[in-house]
Amino acid sequence: MRQALMATCLVAIGSGGTLLAQALNDSPQRQEKQRVELLGPNGISTGMEVISSVAEYKPGEGIDLHLHHGIEALYVVQGAQIQVPGKEPLSLTTGASLMNLRMVPHGGFKVVGDTSLTLFTVHIVEKNQPLYDKSVGVVGSK
Repeated sequence: MRQALMATCLVAIGSGGTLLAQALNDSPQRQEKQRVELLGPNGISTGMEVISSVAEYKPGEGIDLHLHHGIEALYVVQGAQIQVPGKEPLSLTTGASLMNLRMVPHGGFKVVGDTSLTLFTVHIVEKNQPLYDKSVGVVGSK
């Protein structure tokens, strides 16, 4: 009984630590809508999960340079002007879709102009890994 209680406590502490690490590394603009485990044939775990989210970035806010432990597909719900430091502004147009591949750095821009950028994202990523890995660099926010 004591060993079972200890094992349960260790699992709870490990899960809590993973959730805390995720929260500290997450984008504050992201609102997670759903998260499910990706199962393979016969209901066997693939070690991956599917996460859908919506995020709104107001003018002056940005997305840090980051990568994912899996694939990110996104749809631009509301387009806006963005700017990467040292580059000319460019438009992310409403209705555009993009795909960011596993472990490929992306982001690193700020929203400029008067319009907010709204994105709907779907991530297919490794379970128990942070959704965002910002170890590739950082862009400040407003």
